[in-house]
Amino acid sequence: MSTSRRLLLVNGPNLNLLGIREPDVYGRDTLADVERIVSETAARRGFEVRAVQSNHEGVLLDAIHAAHEDCAGIVINPGGLSHTSVVLRDALAGVALPVAEVHISDVQAREPFRHRSYIADVAVVHVTGEGVAGYAKATALLLDVITGNADG
Repeated sequence: MSTSRRLLLVNGPNLNLLGIREPDVYGRDTLADVERIVSETAARRGFEVRAVQSNHEGVLLDAIHAAHEDCAGIVINPGGLSHTSVVLRDALAGVALPVAEVHISDVQAREPFRHRSYIADVAVVHVTGEGVAGYAKATALLLDVITGNADG
């Protein structure tokens, strides 16, 4: 188990458009709001957060690989890559850090192609359909796993 007090927050393609992209699905909160929520949740437990968002899969892979060196876990909303990217799944499995997968919308209630997540089997925490508040829940649950505190 890592002694690092840092989490990596990964947001995939199109999440830079939070607040303006399909607000009826994703709400009006922005990516900056998401990063603040995760940072505040982690800080309450003595952890810091390094955040990355990219529309380019390779940038996300590089950030995940680097997390192996100095992070205790990863909170990820892979966006559409959840349903298409075996290499993203393999990167997460390869760094062997605990992973929390979060989705703002309820992907199971959406189009059938969104029902399969390649990330699901490598994640120890799954939070979907709770809006951006789901990031706080996912972060707290991941920190429980990392610190061995099942009661929060």
